[in-house]
Amino acid sequence: MNVRRLIPTTAVAGAVALGLVTLSACGGSSSAADKGTDGKLDVVASFYPVQYLAEQIGGGHVAVQTLTEPGVEPHDLELKPRQIGELSDADVLLYLKGVQPAVDKAIAQAGVEHTVDAGTLTTLEAHGTSAGHDHEGEESHDHAHEGEESHEGHDHGSEGGTDPHVWLDPVKYAEVAKGVGAAFAKADPDHAADYEKNTAALVKKLGDLDTAFETGLKNTETRTFITTHSAFGYLAERYHLEQEGITGVDPESEPSPARVKELQDIAKADKVSTVFFETLASDKTAKTLAQDTGLKTDVLDPLEGITDRSQGDDYFEVMRANLAALKKALGAK
Repeated sequence: MNVRRLIPTTAVAGAVALGLVTLSACGGSSSAADKGTDGKLDVVASFYPVQYLAEQIGGGHVAVQTLTEPGVEPHDLELKPRQIGELSDADVLLYLKGVQPAVDKAIAQAGVEHTVDAGTLTTLEAHGTSAGHDHEGEESHDHAHEGEESHEGHDHGSEGGTDPHVWLDPVKYAEVAKGVGAAFAKADPDHAADYEKNTAALVKKLGDLDTAFETGLKNTETRTFITTHSAFGYLAERYHLEQEGITGVDPESEPSPARVKELQDIAKADKVSTVFFETLASDKTAKTLAQDTGLKTDVLDPLEGITDRSQGDDYFEVMRANLAALKKALGAK
């Protein structure tokens, strides 16, 4: 994967506070001359959820580049030495620690003054394979309500075993948006009013989305859903649902026979109708389980990237598609 060469800066913009990633020796003032040669704030975003925030909040005042191209599974991303070296030329680095180990390491080495870990802008929680049942017998996952454990090649959780998928909860995503907006305003005070205006508009849209989920999922025949990827813990908690992950943190891994039997029992007891899979990973496991249990399959997108297979062109379109899928699967009344 190639990343377009970042535009060099003559100096890095003003200090980003907000309790973000704290770096020593921060200082200096910010002005239009401190930004890239095109006068825009050069922002490098690690993957789609933070890229979308940067684009919506920054508007025409920022040049946003993403490290994860469409169609690339974010957790598997590896960076070339050249790409790692180019990170230091950015004005702002925006990422979410715990999603992409390779990116976390590269950003720590980049030493960019204005480095924003979106996970510090809200409260992270621990979510395991299930949001509502206590499970035994899943390989590498012998407890629920604990942090998502590592599979080989996947260290899919922030420090302390917390779940990083905050963007799937519109309320928490709005909290992150507010923090990003304030960070941009401090890094580029000349355009602070525009950043604040754009943030407010985005937060309002997220509030409307939250209302749509709350209303749409208030009365359903079942509160349990099964998914290949245990990415929906925050969403499940927000709207009083129970997430049942087939394989936990790694959507490509195989569930243990004990876990398959357990899910079959849960599906029967909780009147589950659908097994969800995602767009950026294989649907083999979901279809196998569905066939064995007589269930249907559908897409529930963890929104880690937008491709031509996504159920929409941006965050809001895909989230509303997710809502429609959940309402159908859960038997919304």
